[in-house]
Amino acid sequence: MTSSTRLPFHKDKNLLRLSAAMQRAQQKTTQALAAAAEKQASTPTPFILPGINETARAIPNYIARSAIFAPVRRGWRTLHDDTVFLEGSNILLKGSGKQLSEDHADIWMHAMYLQTTALLGEAPTINRADFLRGMGRPTGGSAYEWLHESMKDLARFTLCIEARRKDGSVKYSYGKNPSTRVLAMLGGFDYHEPTGSYTLYADPRWAQIFGNREYALVDWAKRLQMRHDLSKSLQRLIGTSADIQQKYSLDILKQRAQYTGRMRDFRTSLERSLTELEALQVITEPHIETATRGHEQAVWTRLDR
Repeated sequence: MTSSTRLPFHKDKNLLRLSAAMQRAQQKTTQALAAAAEKQASTPTPFILPGINETARAIPNYIARSAIFAPVRRGWRTLHDDTVFLEGSNILLKGSGKQLSEDHADIWMHAMYLQTTALLGEAPTINRADFLRGMGRPTGGSAYEWLHESMKDLARFTLCIEARRKDGSVKYSYGKNPSTRVLAMLGGFDYHEPTGSYTLYADPRWAQIFGNREYALVDWAKRLQMRHDLSKSLQRLIGTSADIQQKYSLDILKQRAQYTGRMRDFRTSLERSLTELEALQVITEPHIETATRGHEQAVWTRLDR
């Protein structure tokens, strides 16, 4: 009588082949779902954002919470290459390109607002002077050059983003799998020199990212009054949460602001911006306190827009 001894799992060739086949099938299923979501999102649909108008702009929550846009100084900026900007159980957000500033955020939000004013399937065209005035900016040679260079920065900055629902299913996935292309912050633009006008192209997939009201509304008039970029950055963050009282670790806020200096210097800038936000009635009762675990945190009460 002979007896057979079964090999351990990691040495059983049949089981290994079955496991590899199952992994390939799961990968193909994930790619197929992502491709289907991209095809659906690429179909032209009305770009309608409830709440957005001449006095309000919008920015997707995932973008607003991340450091895609940050209050960095003009001049030299970090060059990102598939940098992870936000990661959690339901989100993975990576970016490639030169670090974008709060100035870029103003341009991008204004461009997205203009997209809502265009007819279905059409790209909005606007005079560059009117575009600058809409952001409360001066017009003229240096301002036009700044706008053009910033437009190019936005067109060159690409995202890989995958969001999942609470049950783990894919909500949308762009650039993460080989079957889907990356998402540009600005799909592109044409400049017509004789009229000084831009035609702006927004990737239709942005409509899905903005979907289900997953965006923060930004009080445009108050934003244009802000003198400090960190104030603008915090304004975006505040809008992503419905919580009345909000608390954030100074370490998290410093990292999100892409601030590389000393914490005490960042704290000074933070206190100045919190004071500005309070004066503009974005928040009230801002202060810095020591949390129960010993770290410092900024605390404020959000006011309705």
